[in-house]
Amino acid sequence: MSLSRVRYIDIPRVEDPRGNLAYIQDHSTPFPIKRVYYLYDVPGGATRGGHAHVECESIIIALNGSFDVSLQDGHNHKTFHLNRAFTGLYLPTMLWRELENFSSGSVCLVLASTLYDESEYIRDYEEFIKQTRSE
Repeated sequence: MSLSRVRYIDIPRVEDPRGNLAYIQDHSTPFPIKRVYYLYDVPGGATRGGHAHVECESIIIALNGSFDVSLQDGHNHKTFHLNRAFTGLYLPTMLWRELENFSSGSVCLVLASTLYDESEYIRDYEEFIKQTRSE
């Protein structure tokens, strides 16, 4: 997969002086959502991710605070900064991801296209490189 398929997704929202509301429905995502998880209380300087998915697509959202999503496709590298609760980052399969530079109190929400299945993760970077360069 190429980094060219990664894109920001605008999350529909309703602005209100009493507080804003954002919502996500299946028709507003590029895949049906099968799993939702979130990262919080990430210590300063910590990095999360460090893997690629063979089958799972995802959308990453900074619900609170900010962080960087560093992506590699085996040939190219690009970093995306997330800091708005109404903007998601769509990640197709076979991209090495690392999440870093978490601000204090940040919350990272992930919408996933598959249920958790450890066998579809690639956790070894050298194996990821071998697989992406043999395509």
